[in-house]
Amino acid sequence: MNFDLKTLALAAATTEKCDLLAVLVPDGFKPSGDALSAIVAHATRQGDFESKPGKSLSLYQAPAVAARRVVLLGAGDGSPRAVRQALLGAAAVWKAPQVKRAAVCLSALADADAAACAAVQAVSEASYLYTATKSKAEPRALSRVVIGVQDAAAAKAGFARGVALALGIEYAREWANRPGNHATPTLLAGAAKALAKHASIQVKVHGPAEVAKLGMGAFLAVAKGSEEPLRFIELRYQGAGRADAPVALIGKGITFDTGGISIKPAAEMDEMKFDMGGAASVLGVFRALAELKPAINVVGLIPACENMPDGRAVKPGDVVTSLSGQTIEVLNTDAEGRLVLCDALAYAARFKPVAMVDIATLTGACVVALGGVRSGLFANDEALAGRLQAAGESALDPCWRLPLDDEYADGLKSHFADMGNVAGRAGGAITAAKFLQKFVGNQPWAHLDIAGTAWKGGAAKGATGRPVGLLVQFLLDSIPAAPAVRARSGSGAAAAKPRRVQRAA
Repeated sequence: MNFDLKTLALAAATTEKCDLLAVLVPDGFKPSGDALSAIVAHATRQGDFESKPGKSLSLYQAPAVAARRVVLLGAGDGSPRAVRQALLGAAAVWKAPQVKRAAVCLSALADADAAACAAVQAVSEASYLYTATKSKAEPRALSRVVIGVQDAAAAKAGFARGVALALGIEYAREWANRPGNHATPTLLAGAAKALAKHASIQVKVHGPAEVAKLGMGAFLAVAKGSEEPLRFIELRYQGAGRADAPVALIGKGITFDTGGISIKPAAEMDEMKFDMGGAASVLGVFRALAELKPAINVVGLIPACENMPDGRAVKPGDVVTSLSGQTIEVLNTDAEGRLVLCDALAYAARFKPVAMVDIATLTGACVVALGGVRSGLFANDEALAGRLQAAGESALDPCWRLPLDDEYADGLKSHFADMGNVAGRAGGAITAAKFLQKFVGNQPWAHLDIAGTAWKGGAAKGATGRPVGLLVQFLLDSIPAAPAVRARSGSGAAAAKPRRVQRAA
């Protein structure tokens, strides 16, 4: 799907030839002399339309308007949140097979830059269709979307950011949505290698022998029960000088989680294909970085394997030795994510990063605590925690900080190893984070538990692509000089060069 940015006042939008014209109407809208303004004013007077987010009015072949369909969307205060709510509220129109070319008119909104960024992401999200493993599925019909604003030059940076985020989020969604047999550790490594076509990204993949040589005993223990060989994926984005320390992102990559010997209940076990949501988000971040080219260095690490129960699988009570040299008593084989992450965290320290952030669908306890609205945030560094929380709010991908008091680690004590891999049921998300904290030393570190936000169940089942938005915003905010982010949209009042939002290969 191509997105174009162009200057498009409301009067000019009446001549935009397309299958669908979406006009966002904020509170306090002041109509002018054009046909669309007259329609809005008349519908508002008659009580058929209001500017509250989520409210809409659909029209067909409206007089003096070139677009075949027009939908008026309430945009409330015109904030990015309201823009997103308005466009997602009309999700059905973006998936209509008759809608191939569309335009979104934002010219009545004050902050064109933020609105353009939110609009691109919302249209991409609303029109997404999963087709990878369907024999007769129709691909997304929508092929071109014009984002119209009052001044294209003022919105070009936000537009470029929105396009990059749409690409990254969709890449993450696509790989997280794939069934376990279509997203094995080897195939996930292939998805990472595909990113190396971008000049700024390098990828290295370690196999079982190399991981064993490194001494990643905890990671190896989890992978033992599967016939699918593990992969330790290492991505590097070089946007700053070689002497500049990177930010390290570590994504949990359990491509399918049965629970191992501590096997899960059968109900909804199919959703354990989403247990590599952290890994998918790291891939999505790198896809976005390839577009934005910010002046920062980033390392991505993905320990990828399956957690399966066969005769070789790790057993409750087994003691394994991690890369850090610390020993772990495996009291529950379904607490495997922290075992693969602890070795990846120890490995990340070799890069001497300015910060380490791990992302994992780690605990059901975090779902109980925060539901599907906010990701759980844990951090050993106040400044890092603040930056992540602020980035989440800005990106409409929020998180919430939970405590890391030392007393929470008491339950991890073991009679037979340096620690157990689980504590009791109480505070399960926190004790999992305390386990990971034992492997980061004094490095600034944060842990995002995305068990509640990485995917949705039920009728809306599917990956969300979170927290790609949060992480990209965090990285952009970490750049000393913001102008170093080179936007790729057009300049001035001219239309931006089309940017293609592609489904993952």
